[in-house]
Order: sequence, then structure tokens, then C-alpha cells
Amino acid sequence: MSICSSSGSSTTTPWIVHGVVAGVAIAAAIGAGAYLGRFRKFRSRVVGIIPARFASTRFEGKPLVHILGKPMIQRTWERAKLASTLDHIVVATDDNKIAECCRGFGADVIMTSVSCRNGTERCNEALQKLEKKYDIVVNIQGDEPLLEPEIIDGIVNALQAAPDAVFSTAVTSLKPEDAFDPNRVKCVVDNRGYAIYFSRGLIPYNKSGKVNPQFPYLLHLGIQSYDTKFLKIYPELEPTPLQLEEDLEQLKVLENGYKMKVIKVDHEAHGVDAPEDVEKIESLMREKNLA
Repeated sequence: MSICSSSGSSTTTPWIVHGVVAGVAIAAAIGAGAYLGRFRKFRSRVVGIIPARFASTRFEGKPLVHILGKPMIQRTWERAKLASTLDHIVVATDDNKIAECCRGFGADVIMTSVSCRNGTERCNEALQKLEKKYDIVVNIQGDEPLLEPEIIDGIVNALQAAPDAVFSTAVTSLKPEDAFDPNRVKCVVDNRGYAIYFSRGLIPYNKSGKVNPQFPYLLHLGIQSYDTKFLKIYPELEPTPLQLEEDLEQLKVLENGYKMKVIKVDHEAHGVDAPEDVEKIESLMREKNLA
């Protein structure tokens, strides 16, 4: 005997159809929510690390030099604190004088080994010593007291949006007078915004040997961010020929086949590379009322 009559079947079918549709819609919504939840969490935990060392061939004790009454590293730390993407900021150093100074103005400090060969390795060691786990580390150059926090946010967002990249950094327009300055690192990128090469020389270099005023040369800004999984293996990578020749640690990333995302920003580089740069920075800060 049929449980449902033919007339009953005709009225029940729409309920079945609607039930199936509703179930699919709910499942889709749950699935979408789970997917978006994973997307929102991708590389979401971010720490800013300011590597600092006292010894320097060009400018010994540079992090502690005063810029209008404050140590330069404090100026950098205060600017980094304005970035919205950073969950935490620490200074990583091997020098007790720098550590004492930083703790004095309220910064968290991680002591690192004197054997760190560059800022990236110092960031990696500091990362291992932090109690919390992070997905991205931002390497903030301590000699950029006028660093714009929006640049920090920009490179973090770029790395979060590029799952095929392990590294992100920023460039700006190169001034003609800086074209042949080896302290001003140049960069070339591909059509998708990934780094092709970095150099202390002018790149690209045309056959006339002169600066082409029509070409948009790019100046690399020192700030960079890394996926923490990559940062952990970075020290294990052997130094590479181009890295050693140019003395640029980001070339080791490219030579090993990893991708690096690059964003262009409207920013004048105001790094302190030598003692004579201090007066220039102070004059600029007075002009911008940043004292």
C-alpha cells in the first residue's frame, strides 16, 4: 500500500525541492564562511622586528645617535608603532647599550647572538625566542627615523595577498642624483610586481652609460617582510654568488628561486647611512614639524 497518494505526492514534491535547495544554500553558506575564515586568517599574525647592532664599519653606534634629542632607534620604533598591521614590535640586538636604551623608552628587547651576519638572521633568531607564534615578520630598518607606517602596512598586505611569495618589500622612484650611489640600492620588477633583481649599480643600465631621464628607475627601501616558515630556513641557505658580489641579502632569496612581492610607494628615502646624514634628517624633520 502506498504511503502517499498521487495527489499527496504532487504537494509534497515542492517541499522536498525547497528543502534540498535550502540545505544546499545552508551548506554553501557554511562552506563559504569556513573558506573566508581561512582566508582572513592567512598570515594574519604579524610582528615587527627592528634589528640593531652597535658595530658598523660606516657608522659605529648608529642606532643610539640622537636625532633632535631622541635616539634614532626610538624615532624608528615610534613610527613603527603607528602601523595598523603589527600585533607586536620588538628590538633585536646583541649590544647591551642598545638594549638598555630601548628598554628605557618602553620597547621590548630580544637579545641575539653577535654571530648574526645580517638583519634577516637577527630577525630569525629573535623570532625563535618570542613566546607567541607569528605568520609574518617585518624587518624594520632602525636607520629610517622618518619611515611611514603606511609602508609597513603596504608590504604586509602585499605578502598576505600573494601566497606564492615568501618575501615582500617596497620601492620608490629613484632620484637622478642617486643613480650611481652604491648606498642606494636599485630594483627591477616584472609585470606582476615580483622582483627580478637588486643592485648597487644602476639597473637597467643602457649602452650610453648615462641616466635616462625618461626611465622610471626604482630605489629599494630597506623595509621588508617575510613568511615566518621561510625565515626559519633562510639561515640554512648557503650564501650565493650574486648576494656576495653585491652584498645584498635579498639576492639570496631570488637566487634560490623564491618569489618576492614588491610594492611601489611615494616616499623619499631618508635613511641614515653616515654621520653627515644626521644633519640632513634633522633639517627635514624641522621642515615637516616632526621634532
